[in-house]
Amino acid sequence: MIQWEEMTYFYLLGVILVLLVLLLGVLYWRKRTQRRFANQDLLDRLSPERSSIKTWLKALVLGLAFVSLVLALVNPKIGTELKTIKREGVDLVFALDVSKSMLAEDIAPNRLEKAKKLISEVINTLGGDRVGIIGYAGSAFPQLPITTDFGSAKMFLYNMNTDMVSSQGTAINEAINLAQTYYNDEEQVNRVLFIVSDGEDHVGEVTEVAREAAKQGITIYTIGVGEDNGEGAWIPIKRDGVLIRYKRDENGERVRTKLNEQTLKDIAEASGGAYLNGNNTTDLVEGVNEILNNLDKSTFDAQQVADFKDQFQWFLAAAVFFLLLDILFLERKTAWLRGLNLFNEKDT
Repeated sequence: MIQWEEMTYFYLLGVILVLLVLLLGVLYWRKRTQRRFANQDLLDRLSPERSSIKTWLKALVLGLAFVSLVLALVNPKIGTELKTIKREGVDLVFALDVSKSMLAEDIAPNRLEKAKKLISEVINTLGGDRVGIIGYAGSAFPQLPITTDFGSAKMFLYNMNTDMVSSQGTAINEAINLAQTYYNDEEQVNRVLFIVSDGEDHVGEVTEVAREAAKQGITIYTIGVGEDNGEGAWIPIKRDGVLIRYKRDENGERVRTKLNEQTLKDIAEASGGAYLNGNNTTDLVEGVNEILNNLDKSTFDAQQVADFKDQFQWFLAAAVFFLLLDILFLERKTAWLRGLNLFNEKDT
């Protein structure tokens, strides 16, 4: 089986026809000019060693050299054997908090957009891994099942917003329980859940749920987004990018929110994971990569493909050979070839 890597170079073979026409034109012009100078018998006496057939031999050798160079550029590949390629990686699920508190702008442009950027940057660095996405606020919902299609993952991630869940709150426990349904393959060695949240307004006994998830082989890493210093930040409610109002509580007071790192640390510790601060994108991506690199990989699938090997070197060597041969070819007759008289040339 043969593959042609760069078939467009085949068009260069048309140059040979152009050169052939030019050669015929030069030979015709030279012969016509010589006849003006003297007749054929006189020319043979003046240059007895000149061989007319050598001109064509040199043209043939140069043509073969050019064809070999073109084939080297095309680079034909020959399939010689089948190789088994395995896809290995880790299954990781991102649970993204889409509660209203994630609209706080204590980190630009706001917590939710920052969280989406963090997840997207991590996905950009993944290799053979698989990824799934969960959204949650007062309840959890599946956004994207486990997949190797990173493009789709980022598209679904981009469309997530705080209007996807009507009930408010931060039901991290529901997100953890939902994540357990994503890991339905018994051969999955490592099951990793990244919870991206500000940790605010969580409901339920989250640490106990995290311990139960750890028994199922799920390690939870929490990523905190937002600032935890000062009095906190207001939660703006906008429409088409225009501020309408700020979120208020049942007493009509503006709601302040700040990052609750302790809750996120407790969740991670309960499952044997770790807490990561997500305010610095570069540090966060490096931290996640370090975690994933230290995990054992699962083999997701294996495919057999033909191993095609480059063959351009043979044609390149042939081109060099023909060019050297052209240099060695002289246009005069050689003594041993003249003795053989292969081309019925007349002796003078």
